[in-house]
Amino acid sequence: MHHGGGKQAGGSETLQLWVRPEPFTLGVLPLPPHPKLGLHYLKKISVYAKTKGKQGFPRLSYAVWKHVACNKLQLSEDLAWVYFETYDLLSHPSGEDRSEQEGGSPGRKSVETFKFLLFLYIQQSNKISLRDSSLVTGEEWPTRSRSPSPDPDGRTSHGPKGLDEQNHLLFVINHLDEMMGLLVEPDQYGDGVHDQLLSVEAVQALGFVIEGSSNGKQVKPVHTIAMQHGVQQQSGYSKISQSFSFRSLQTWVRKHLGANLFGITACIATGRRLSWTKPVEQDGRTESSPGKRGRVATNAHVASKQNKVLILSQVCKQTVSQSSEVVTEAHIKIHRCHFSFIYLLSPLRSVSIEKCKHTTVVLGPVATFINVVGCEHTAIIAVCRRISVSSSTLCTFHTLTPSQPLVFGGNDSLTFGPYHTHYPQLENHMTQLGLGTESNFWDQPLALGKVALGKVKLGPDSQEVPVFEIMNPKDFYVFVTPFDMEGDTKEIPGGLPEEYERALHHRERDVKRWQRTVKEAGLSKEQKKQFQSIVEAKFQAWLAETGNKRQLDGLVPSSPTHRAAMDSPR
Repeated sequence: MHHGGGKQAGGSETLQLWVRPEPFTLGVLPLPPHPKLGLHYLKKISVYAKTKGKQGFPRLSYAVWKHVACNKLQLSEDLAWVYFETYDLLSHPSGEDRSEQEGGSPGRKSVETFKFLLFLYIQQSNKISLRDSSLVTGEEWPTRSRSPSPDPDGRTSHGPKGLDEQNHLLFVINHLDEMMGLLVEPDQYGDGVHDQLLSVEAVQALGFVIEGSSNGKQVKPVHTIAMQHGVQQQSGYSKISQSFSFRSLQTWVRKHLGANLFGITACIATGRRLSWTKPVEQDGRTESSPGKRGRVATNAHVASKQNKVLILSQVCKQTVSQSSEVVTEAHIKIHRCHFSFIYLLSPLRSVSIEKCKHTTVVLGPVATFINVVGCEHTAIIAVCRRISVSSSTLCTFHTLTPSQPLVFGGNDSLTFGPYHTHYPQLENHMTQLGLGTESNFWDQPLALGKVALGKVKLGPDSQEVPVFEIMNPKDFYVFVTPFDMEGDTKEIPGGLPEEYERALHHRERDVKRWQRTVKEAGLSKEQKKQFQSIVEAKFQAWLAETGNKRQLDGLVPSSPTHRAAMDSPR
């Protein structure tokens, strides 16, 4: 296994490079890579882009990309836009450069040509078979299924990508020559590509995939490290030509490329454990076994804001609630949580929700993506830039999002409803991430891949049924986030669609009518007491059957200081 260079301890001479996780875990779509997104065609795109002037190079306009994608590569217009938008979202995770663009004309948008070509190239990483890899070690909490069951609909064809750091590293090591070859200026291609020069701008583009640290602490783009005094000779940088030697740079990158110091694997191995969960109660008894307690870890004490990771794994029959600096703008991984209620009410960078069952997840605004993989009977409530769903069943999504929700393979019985909650800091958190209410595509899911028509067959003789549906207003209820916090948000941002507001009004009217009927029934004192007892019993039975009793019990503070959990990690 390739370990890379540099000391793992601190020190001024430590130099370590690693693969940036976001382009792979968030940017690689869970689709079979298009056959024309290989090196041959991407080089042709690079050459073509430079002939289009400012519309093609150094920034590629959507109009030029759409022409190439649809007319030359035979991609569907939907898929061409999803690739373009996905890269664009990854490029501006803070939203500072985006809030004014969202909802505008796609034709006016552009992306960095070289970085976009690399983004398209790494879509091939989906070809790597996860079943053949035995390289993931030390990941004691989230573990990949050892024997994925076959599924003709692709339900298990794409495992949780957030655990595949070693696969991503191997992909870059094995394809580094081709990836760097994409960055050679289009008019300099020749037989001696390995002896060509790479511009500083080209190596900056390589930073889309590779970053690192020269001291074990501060994370920098690869070109910044490569141009440091004392590194230039090894990396092949020449101050005179203001460029890099292709061969020297590749040798230098290979020498130092290794494990991500701030990735999921490192967080599991050396991250700080957080006591956010309690031992599980079984039959009135508290299980003291450590295996019964949900596991929470973070690297927030050592990582920069861009590299902060928080993992919640195997939380079972618990309520976890946090709004704190540990959570703020972190990459969140929620893994194998069952029968739980999770509230993370801070602005977040990205969220991965994998293999959860019978769980409700309420999130603060998410700067980039929410990826949901392999979940069952799970509800997600969030404001986010995009949400994507694959291999999930009987899940419900209440979102406020400026992008169409993406529905990939292996899904069944998904429901999409309008965003239906609020908490006092919500609009302040949205403003921090540049998220607004002007554009909201929660009700326009886009099905891609094997579910292009948004339908699936449940059996050989059965009719096709929709993979997803829009929530019926009659089934809609608002969700109350049950915490006291300081802040100005008093209602759901942007309000509710008219038909859902009307459904709530009708239900409220029916409740008032029922209350009036009871009041006018002329019950005696004893009858009222008996009636109240019956209603109370039915209500308690409903709480138990629906799992809401567990949620209410989880909200009861275990100590007078429990309430501080919404302000600082416990």
